[in-house]
Amino acid sequence: MRLLHTSDWHLGRQFHGASLLQEQAAAMDRIVALAAEAEVDAVLIAGDLYDRAIPPAEAVQLFNDTLARLSRAGAAVVAIAGNHDSHVRVSIYDPLLSAFGVTIRGDVRRAAEPVLVTPRRGGEPVAIYPLPYLEPSVDGPLLAEEGSPARLSHQEVTRRALARIGHDRASRPQQRSVLVAHTFVAGGETSESERELTVGNVDRVSVDTFAGFDYVALGHLHGSQQLDGPRVAYSGTPLPYSFSEQHHSKSVRIIELDAGGAAAVEIVPLGVGRPLRTLEGPIEALCSDPCHDDARHAWVRVILTDDDLPLQAMARLRQRFPHVAELRHRPAERVRATLGERQEQVRQAGSPLDLALAFFSDQQGRRAEAAEAELLRRAIEAAIRGGER
Repeated sequence: MRLLHTSDWHLGRQFHGASLLQEQAAAMDRIVALAAEAEVDAVLIAGDLYDRAIPPAEAVQLFNDTLARLSRAGAAVVAIAGNHDSHVRVSIYDPLLSAFGVTIRGDVRRAAEPVLVTPRRGGEPVAIYPLPYLEPSVDGPLLAEEGSPARLSHQEVTRRALARIGHDRASRPQQRSVLVAHTFVAGGETSESERELTVGNVDRVSVDTFAGFDYVALGHLHGSQQLDGPRVAYSGTPLPYSFSEQHHSKSVRIIELDAGGAAAVEIVPLGVGRPLRTLEGPIEALCSDPCHDDARHAWVRVILTDDDLPLQAMARLRQRFPHVAELRHRPAERVRATLGERQEQVRQAGSPLDLALAFFSDQQGRRAEAAEAELLRRAIEAAIRGGER
């Protein structure tokens, strides 16, 4: 069985106000071509198909066209809703599309209904389970168990969904199984462009939760990475969506499952889209130094270190770098002074509460009021008590 794993297309997304539709179309062309060249049996799209719940019409058209071309190439398509998608909208035509080998699932209640794909080169079918992004407050009641707590964690709601899938897998003891899921697995490396699922680390799901599957195709984190050898992995986005991703190699994963379910993975770079560059220095050097010539065709973030922000800085930079997207002003002397002040605050602050109050003052530009300081004190004491258990 040969699979192509991709995710987080975010069709309709903009980059600092500029449309990415042309670059996204090039990425879709590349994915379709790879699926055809490799003669994959199924394409797995692990969520965040669109960038928002109501995507622009041209993004929907691009998505529909891509699915049609993948289907014509002979591949089954198994896609799920991510946290950016409207679960209802993206899966509304799933019953109709499934007759043409295209599955788009957004309803967790159907997670235990696998898509059975027979390899085109012969062999037993593989059960592919589509598990959409789970919102504990919404999907928790759908997965309720007797004596359930009122509020579930991402870990618990995922465990319950996988328990249902486990019952179906138990009825197919000799069948290879693949999971497609959109979640934040503990140990994954983040970037700036992912939307926070919740506050703190309570959105994390343990990698052990996914035991038993031959391959787990994950979506949500934007960098390509694996968490349990090649068996549990994120494919990452087809394009970079923030400057924090400028060093990512955007790719898809082609997985070969042997008859026993062992996964061999090939990471295939896509090589599409405008590159990203971050340039730092005084404006005169950036605008004149030939070593920056290769950034003319890239999306550029500029960090100016001039003592004072130069007049018409963005206009001057855009003459040299037509695709400059972000400008920051970080004078070298001011950075050193601010760093020194913060180090001195940390040195003088002895207790966790003092550190928290110093941080509050730094962020808010004022001292905490008595009621605010009391709330901080209670929160810190509660955290310390919890850590001692």
